[in-house]
Amino acid sequence: MSNSPYIIEMRHITKVFGTNRANDDITLQLKKGEIHALLGENGAGKSTLMSILFGLYDPDEGEIYKNGEKVTIKDPNDATALGIGMVHQHFKLVECFSVLDNIILGEEDTRMGFLQKKTARAKVKELSDKYGLYVDPDAIIEDITVGMQQRTEILKMLYRDNEILIFDEPTAVLTPQEIDELMQIMKNLAAEGKSILFITHKLNEIMEVADRCTVLRKGKYIGTVNVAETTKEDLSEMMVGHSVKFAVDKAPAKPGEPVLELRNLCVRSRSSHKNAVNDVSFTVHAGEIVCIAGIDGNGQTELGYAITGLEKADSGSIIMCGEDITKKNIRYRCEHGMSHIPEDRHKHGLILDFTLQENMVLRRYLEPEFQKNGFIRFKEVREYAEKLTEEFDVRSSAGVDSTARSMSGGNQQKAVVARELDHDHKLLVAIQPTRGLDVGAIEFIHSEIVKKRDAGAAILLISLELDEIMSLSDRILVMYEGEIVGHLDPKTTDVKEMGLYMAGAKRDTVKEEG
Repeated sequence: MSNSPYIIEMRHITKVFGTNRANDDITLQLKKGEIHALLGENGAGKSTLMSILFGLYDPDEGEIYKNGEKVTIKDPNDATALGIGMVHQHFKLVECFSVLDNIILGEEDTRMGFLQKKTARAKVKELSDKYGLYVDPDAIIEDITVGMQQRTEILKMLYRDNEILIFDEPTAVLTPQEIDELMQIMKNLAAEGKSILFITHKLNEIMEVADRCTVLRKGKYIGTVNVAETTKEDLSEMMVGHSVKFAVDKAPAKPGEPVLELRNLCVRSRSSHKNAVNDVSFTVHAGEIVCIAGIDGNGQTELGYAITGLEKADSGSIIMCGEDITKKNIRYRCEHGMSHIPEDRHKHGLILDFTLQENMVLRRYLEPEFQKNGFIRFKEVREYAEKLTEEFDVRSSAGVDSTARSMSGGNQQKAVVARELDHDHKLLVAIQPTRGLDVGAIEFIHSEIVKKRDAGAAILLISLELDEIMSLSDRILVMYEGEIVGHLDPKTTDVKEMGLYMAGAKRDTVKEEG
């Protein structure tokens, strides 16, 4: 056994894609039993570096050492043999398999060709009890929450007896409660002697759980710091290269005419006999940001679907600018002034195998500027896409010719936001608009949303980020079990009071006025 203080060392790693140096001479050192955060902007090279450690990419230069001994990792099987496991940002699970089947996939225990699920189930139960990772082994993946899917991914690593655990943006899709649970799980794992590499750009999480933090910027190594000896402000400056304002600058709202009115809206739940949205009525005026807050799964998704036309409302009406659009299709809503930043960028925001420029013009390609006699004007499309990527700092390896699939999650999100904010709209429905973005990008997008508000647009924001809700909204509506239970003023409420409404422990008796 070597006497190296590091369980893993990545020395002078370089990885180039085309003209893009995703990793440029990066050295990363992980101590045994520590939680080591890897911090950087969207596209800084964090996921690329971890993909090299997990064997998904070969480095062009550099070496990897485990316990002081040089190792070669050609593919994920080599990584698993070395005790390295990874939870990916976009989960790698078989949707139609059960939790148990996903955990044992590739590591099946068989006797005479028959699966020995009994021993596997016992091991999974033992692991889930030990680390507080509660799952239903018989549940089918497509029927469970993302939080539960993530626990399945973590159990998949532990089932293989991995000692080095890589978490790639593990909290991007979780609710605040699930994030707290995950932080506790990571501390438990480290206490058991596991070594954790934790990719993130959420500074609060680093301050809470990490021992040390390595910062990357534009593919280069900036430095490694002890978290106990640093501040959020210092880390954000290392990450983006300039100081970041955490509060949103905005003047008081000047609400105008009603733009969106919901009257007694009901949407059936797909998974139960109840309504996912039950008798919801509220109004959003021009020049204000109204935020829907709530714990994930309380009808916000279905509410967003109904307003934007992705799902039919069962009863009630949706009025936009005085016109009933309840039965109108999505294109009609878009053409009459609605923009939509969807919750799921892969499912509803992008066509992943289209190029970035094709995705940028998706909602406008029928306009005379971009087509003539039914033929796309490619030069104009390219110029438009290049203008937007420049304005919103959307980074990709081959510029506007990159496929959306090849881009980092944060840059995919920026592309969707750029396309929707550029549209001349009366109503912007923004659902988790900053999901998966770093502090620099969040600051920029928040200021763009405020600009839209000040120019007279009505903004309906649906978010799970309590900080975002408190700093961006002019009014807060809290949803619980499909109903609006609270009408709060961000200037006079706090996160604690909002939490009581979100948990259903408190509700307004007075209906909202106007």
